[in-house]
Amino acid sequence: MRTVPAIRVSHEAHDAVSDEPDGTDVVLVGYQDQGNLGMGYLAACLRAHGFTVELCEVRDGPDRVADVVARARPAVVGFSLIFQFFLPQFRRVAAHLRQAGIRSHLTMGGHYPSLCHEDALREFPELDSVVRYEGELTLVDLVGRLRAGEDWHEVPGIAYLDGGAVRESATRSLVQDLDSLPFPHRPYAPEKILGFPTLPVLASRGCARRCSFCSIHTFYRTAPGKVVRVRKPEQVILEMLELNRDHGVRVFLFQDDDFPLWGRAGRRWVEELIERMREAELVDHAIWKISCRAEYLDGELFAALRDAGLFLVYMGIESGVDAGLEILHKQMTVEQNRAGVRVLKELGLMFSYGFMLFDPSSTFASVRENVGFLREIVGDGAAAATFCRMLPYGGTPIRQRLLDEGRLRGDITHPDYEFLDPRLDEYYRSLHAAARPWLDGGGLSHELNWAREELEVARRLVGELRGVDAYARAITALTAESNAQLFGLVEDSSRAFEDEQDSSLLDAAEASATCDQIRARLLDLRNAFVFGNAEVLVAEVDAGAIRGPVGAPQVH
Repeated sequence: MRTVPAIRVSHEAHDAVSDEPDGTDVVLVGYQDQGNLGMGYLAACLRAHGFTVELCEVRDGPDRVADVVARARPAVVGFSLIFQFFLPQFRRVAAHLRQAGIRSHLTMGGHYPSLCHEDALREFPELDSVVRYEGELTLVDLVGRLRAGEDWHEVPGIAYLDGGAVRESATRSLVQDLDSLPFPHRPYAPEKILGFPTLPVLASRGCARRCSFCSIHTFYRTAPGKVVRVRKPEQVILEMLELNRDHGVRVFLFQDDDFPLWGRAGRRWVEELIERMREAELVDHAIWKISCRAEYLDGELFAALRDAGLFLVYMGIESGVDAGLEILHKQMTVEQNRAGVRVLKELGLMFSYGFMLFDPSSTFASVRENVGFLREIVGDGAAAATFCRMLPYGGTPIRQRLLDEGRLRGDITHPDYEFLDPRLDEYYRSLHAAARPWLDGGGLSHELNWAREELEVARRLVGELRGVDAYARAITALTAESNAQLFGLVEDSSRAFEDEQDSSLLDAAEASATCDQIRARLLDLRNAFVFGNAEVLVAEVDAGAIRGPVGAPQVH
């Protein structure tokens, strides 16, 4: 059977020719997966102030980026760094720019350079500055001064090296009115799910919680201003309508760190958002997904959200062990996470989750207890099993704790730590290699979850589908089988390592063969479902415009 091509991530924008003339003011370099909203907001603000901007994909490589920069001759090249692990990749690009004779001002923004600007500047000597915290107004100010030939060192919100010493200007406050920002600039093709375009939006910025492993709350709490800010529902709706008009988007990903559901104010905001969605006829033509904490999963509220188009909820569950939740400072209980999953299952809502099988408090017993928790929530195939190891990001409380305890290891780009039980260090390395066929970016668990998401998008947006219930049952059965294989591998191998027995259970080749066999069955099922419904899927994709009611507000 011919394989149906999976429509996943479109990189068409990488090959697009900029419509800006030579002499572009700013070139922004970063990842464009899911549409980089950080770069989008920066570009939109620069454009609103009369500057020209070009976006460049860092994975295109140093030569391609250098070609773009050499042609554009920008005053500023801005690097958007998501995680510190990518620092060497960005530095290779910057070094190549300097070697090619590029004299533009090089700056970098993001969580890591904001919180660890001294390290970033010393490890990345090609940089002229770091833009700290929210960068929209800072970058506009910086570019304006450079274009005018004025001194830039006192621009609020930056750090720089001065004769080997790190200097910081006054810290710029967070943007208090998010609706004062223009909608993000998106000069790229959206990703697609079964042909349906999808793009991210933000309803809020900031997080009210203080998880010890997360740099988000330290990022927002270190800068002056209100930590959590929420956009007006009508502005969110206007942006969604604009994305449908310009890109045909009908699947929206809310990329809020924590969707604004907390307390009475959050409930009022959500109720107004639902009302505005109904007024704009989004409810009947669009679907969306969010990230939130399990404690917010009230059955009545989420039934209303489901009926308004919510189809997938991501939760940062992180641990099924009380000691793990405590060291991660989740401020939640294992039972709250269980209860949240139960609510979503009862409502028929898809869910995905983040989970740290290993953290600094881990023992062999806690690893198995965590697997037992995962069996409870996804042993039935409700979602594919996924887990990782907690990593000590720069600027986080857990990193400082590990440093104080003398357990921090690694370097700036690959921070690590020692477990309390030295045997766990060896075990983690062996398990990581054996579990890759499930857990890598394109691993089996990712493929199973993607197939489920595709199916749910089709269910929500397409009328008559053939074989949908049988396909759903088959995916669930395959997911349960895959999960059982992975869980059994972890449980059996952890006991063997703890008892210092034969560790041959962690056979990477055998694990890969197991995953390949399940993947082949999944592919056959998916091909049959897509081919059997190709005509109706294509028709619905082609008819994807959201009409909107007569008299609806005009999109700006």
